[in-house]
Amino acid sequence: MAKRSTRDIDFPFYQYLWFYYRENRKAVRGTYKQLTLKFLDFNDPQNATAFLRPPQFEALEMYVFLKEYCNNQFLSTTFRDWYERSGRFEGRATAGIRQGTGQGMLFGPAEFDSEDPAKFQAVFSQLERIQQGYPNYIFALTMGLGKTVLMATSIFYEFLLANKYPQDERYCHNALVFAPDKTVLQSLREIQTFDKSRVVPPEYVNWLDTNLRFHFLEESGSSLNTLDKSRFNIIISNTQKIILKKQHKARKPVETLFQGESALYKAKTLNQPYADLYGDLEAEVESEEELIPNQRFAKLLRLEQLGIYVDEAHHLFGNALAADLGGSDKRSSLRLTIDEIAYNLKKAGTTVVGCYNYTGTPYANNRVLPEVVYAYGLKDAVDNYYLKKPRIERIQNVREDTLTFVRIAVGAFWEKHREQRYEGLLPKIAFFASSIDELQHDLRPAVERVLSEHDIPISKILVNVGDDAITTNDDLREFKMLDSPASEKQFILLVNKGKEGWNCRSLFGVAMHREPKSKIFVLQATMRCLRSITDIQQTGQVFLSAECGQILENELQENFRVSIADLSQDSDGKVNYQIKVVPPPVTIHLKRIRKLYNLLERPIQPGASLDLEQADTDRYRVVGAELNLSDLTVKRGSERDYTDLREKRFWSELTLVAEIARYLNRSPLQVCAILESTGEGMPRILEAVNEHNQLLYDWIIPRLFKLLFEVQEYERLDDDQVTLVKEPPAEPGYYHVRANPLLSISAEEPDMKLMSKKSFHLDHYCFDSEPERRFFLHLLYDNRVSHIWFTGMLTHGQSDFRVEYIDPISHTLRSYYPDFVLHLNDGSYVIVEVKGENLIDDEVTQAKRQFAEALAGASSMRYVLVPSKKATEATEALRMVMG
Repeated sequence: MAKRSTRDIDFPFYQYLWFYYRENRKAVRGTYKQLTLKFLDFNDPQNATAFLRPPQFEALEMYVFLKEYCNNQFLSTTFRDWYERSGRFEGRATAGIRQGTGQGMLFGPAEFDSEDPAKFQAVFSQLERIQQGYPNYIFALTMGLGKTVLMATSIFYEFLLANKYPQDERYCHNALVFAPDKTVLQSLREIQTFDKSRVVPPEYVNWLDTNLRFHFLEESGSSLNTLDKSRFNIIISNTQKIILKKQHKARKPVETLFQGESALYKAKTLNQPYADLYGDLEAEVESEEELIPNQRFAKLLRLEQLGIYVDEAHHLFGNALAADLGGSDKRSSLRLTIDEIAYNLKKAGTTVVGCYNYTGTPYANNRVLPEVVYAYGLKDAVDNYYLKKPRIERIQNVREDTLTFVRIAVGAFWEKHREQRYEGLLPKIAFFASSIDELQHDLRPAVERVLSEHDIPISKILVNVGDDAITTNDDLREFKMLDSPASEKQFILLVNKGKEGWNCRSLFGVAMHREPKSKIFVLQATMRCLRSITDIQQTGQVFLSAECGQILENELQENFRVSIADLSQDSDGKVNYQIKVVPPPVTIHLKRIRKLYNLLERPIQPGASLDLEQADTDRYRVVGAELNLSDLTVKRGSERDYTDLREKRFWSELTLVAEIARYLNRSPLQVCAILESTGEGMPRILEAVNEHNQLLYDWIIPRLFKLLFEVQEYERLDDDQVTLVKEPPAEPGYYHVRANPLLSISAEEPDMKLMSKKSFHLDHYCFDSEPERRFFLHLLYDNRVSHIWFTGMLTHGQSDFRVEYIDPISHTLRSYYPDFVLHLNDGSYVIVEVKGENLIDDEVTQAKRQFAEALAGASSMRYVLVPSKKATEATEALRMVMG
């Protein structure tokens, strides 16, 4: 058998990275900056108010993981450290991946961790060979998951951290966003118009609004007006607006002599055969139009710490995606432009912090792209309701029978939807023609005839073909308004409008019976109708000729490793439940604990001590010792103090006062006077801080705060009558839950009907685990329990029964929904949480417990934390609950 070349290695390293992060999340987060933790916790989907979907948040977690935990290093370096269990990955556990359907991440027996040096070297060589002069990462989220919002959130995170830590070279001070064409360029305006308060903690929103500077390069005649060395610019452009102009005129020898050499001609950066794709930076300007792109390029080189974001990378790189990101020696024009920017920024003494590519799939030509760091596939998005469920119908022998094909598509679409509105929008179906001539003389007459047969007004047709003679300005305005309640159009006839940038949520159907010139267009066009709408999963109808259906099958396999059949079935064993509220509503009387903290200023007492002698400085010492090999005890007299080797910052009186004033928000002059008036005095404080830098933040600033302020706490108990579940919206009239049927119990089951008065404020209980389900059944049949309600099921604002607590890691206010509420025959109430033994002592679990016990105590209730093993045993479960 022929030996596989390096280019044939197909290794999903991104899955191993995610496994490592998931298993070590607590330790990883312990290395993050506090602002980073606050930003992540604000966006965590466990918060009822979080805006990001789980896939977006997971991608953001991986973005931060690579930035702060892996120090923004090249992916080849991260892979080497991971494989060798060195650096940040020292002591990691072995993990293997068992490939499943779609892009699922199933972990089973170790496959790669077989310590195969040859395979490691092959993967490492591939990553090293394609390595750019800057970190390059690919985030693959399928269409409809919100890549633009994710990109904006990542940029906001970068700028917040860059502002707080301006000397940290890991963070971007400016962002350049590349779009593939004008259509997507317009959709990227969402970065500017997006409500930042949805993804940014409220205390930082005003700062972003004040400091962000947006620059859209839409027209060829517009220049880039950034200030040199300025920060927090977001430049949005397609590559044609930044690209270096190709030199049309041969240079004279004297011009070559005096104009110098561009990075495009540097062998270390680019291969010689492709250097002439652009011209030189100093190419002779033949027109004003050629001058302006060079002006934009030159302005970019005057910005520091630039982050480059590539939207819809698979489209922008075109057919060269696999080659460009996967290791070909030939570079695309985009990659050449980015390389040239990076090269010239490096010459100027700054850098491209990283290039972050956002695409719809981790695959190209059915192979994993090596630099993918996160992926969420089409199959997973459909299964988890982030997209409509596709219903794909392949119709035989209609390639030349347009009228029959249109009758089938319009008939099925109209029968299902008619003029029913979804979120106030009329449903729509798009018919794609392969050419304007086909649309005008074949498709359009057929659609008009079929609409007449159904008594549907012809005015519901909208045509958009990119030809001013056919598509008027009014038509274009209507096309942009398709997702507005004012639009009455339902049958959209298009030529070449299936690519990225056309985001119509009210599109419920797609029809195509003639093969387009581009095969990938079939996949792109058919996916247009899958964007989600309403709180429940709708169905997107796709009608294809047999020929187009086969093309779609091939493209799905090549780009997503799924088939049409895979998309039509559920693979995780879960089913969809429409959860209805069972009347009458159940209400619980609680005593809410309201606390008010009043900050009072204290007069400064001269001679007040900071008690520096009480500070534990031993924890800052770096000590080594030699061990006895026999019993691993420390050899007497072998201890060595390496503390002096630690890098320290030298604080002067001026810089120390400025830093403390920044934290306490006081005048530097006042801070200086306070420090001088303390018992230690300024010289002693400076000596202590320069000996152990950490003392400033761990001891001195907190002590100064206590000297300056007194915190008064007031507590009040408010009566609160809460309902266990809110009434769902009138449309659709129920809540949607996806759950394992083996862990779900219906109120209509024969055994449960007899107990309906004792439980079931919802018509289905969908438990998260078997211990929860068994605990419920144990207590349901016990005579000492009057009522038992499962309350841990709806956790996104559908219930008022929640416990508000302070997260011990992020120090932010969060909501927690306990698993059960029990009403015992003696009239007392018990709040119960079932938790795995490995999580009982977790600091977040204990924080929830603390606040829940306080709420329960104030409300004359009890709170019980039941380990999952005891929850499965009837005797133990009852003993813990009954006390």
